[in-house]
Amino acid sequence: MSLIVVITAVDQLVPEDLHLGPLLMIAPAVTASFAGAWLTGLIGFLSMGAEADIGWHFGMLFSREVLVQILALAVLTALNVFFAVMRERRLRQLAQVRSVAEAAQYGLLWPLPGRIGPVRIACLYMAAEDEAQIGGDLYAATRIPGGVRLMIGDVRGKGLSAIGEAALLLGAFREAAHRHATLPDLAATLEHSVARYLADFEPTAEAGERFATALLLELPDDDHVIRMISCGHPPPLLLSPSRSLTVPSLHLAPPLGIAEAGPDAYTIDVVSFQPGDTLLLYTDGVIEARDAYGRFYPLKTRAAQWTKAGPESLLHHLKRDLLAHTRGRLNDDAALVALHLPPDNHAHRRHGHAIHSNEFRPS
Repeated sequence: MSLIVVITAVDQLVPEDLHLGPLLMIAPAVTASFAGAWLTGLIGFLSMGAEADIGWHFGMLFSREVLVQILALAVLTALNVFFAVMRERRLRQLAQVRSVAEAAQYGLLWPLPGRIGPVRIACLYMAAEDEAQIGGDLYAATRIPGGVRLMIGDVRGKGLSAIGEAALLLGAFREAAHRHATLPDLAATLEHSVARYLADFEPTAEAGERFATALLLELPDDDHVIRMISCGHPPPLLLSPSRSLTVPSLHLAPPLGIAEAGPDAYTIDVVSFQPGDTLLLYTDGVIEARDAYGRFYPLKTRAAQWTKAGPESLLHHLKRDLLAHTRGRLNDDAALVALHLPPDNHAHRRHGHAIHSNEFRPS
């Protein structure tokens, strides 16, 4: 609106051989870039009125030059209104897709509570596909008598195509986590669930190529340890407030869906988890994220910078750093979960023991 007034006023003040009327086309063109159809049409109509006023001021209202300019403004306004209508329609459709995706994410990947039992939890999920809120990475946690059980997993594939397997694995974990006394029994049940699903729904062309990695954890309330079973999943990082970072050495079982196995096929690894420690769980979408030169994201090096950060702050730093590393675009879904045992739990739990681990200290 101000641009129309300025162009009209200046055109009437400059010498008659200077014609600024064609600049009025700028107003509807600029308006169409951010406004809706009604405002775009209004600005176009006012631009035509301003052009007519300029022509009337100079006694040239019905000249061919002024009439052509008014006609050009009318055509430009009509096109801008059309594109504004199409953009608004697309934005409405996009908003509907986002709302459905958000509802699906909430229904499938339930947000983890900020605290379960004595443990503080923070989680982060970044989908690889544009406009997608969920994909093939997953996590879940539940309270059981005497402790907490948690799973983080990664279904082969990414984005929306992997949601079916992710939903199956999450549902199986939520149902079985309360029913089985030991982690090997739980792992075997999840393996049977995935195997049954693949037998019924796996395409023939992809036979043997669909599977899921998973890391199962159990945190007892009465001991300073974490029990873990890794089904082909990357090992977590253990951050201590002394600015040290360790990588627990875990026995690796095959990913879920590769070969049916009973409880005897799974080995429990026990890792010390002292008050003040933070355990960082992640999927391979994090460590396999590449920068412009094809270099993988150095999660251990970067996480070691924030060993004293709380779980929420740690994930906030890692998210910003990961997106900066990849220039804001991930090639695979990525999930991070941080488990933190506050120091005030020292009086409530006994000391545990640690297995051998590889220690990493920032330089």
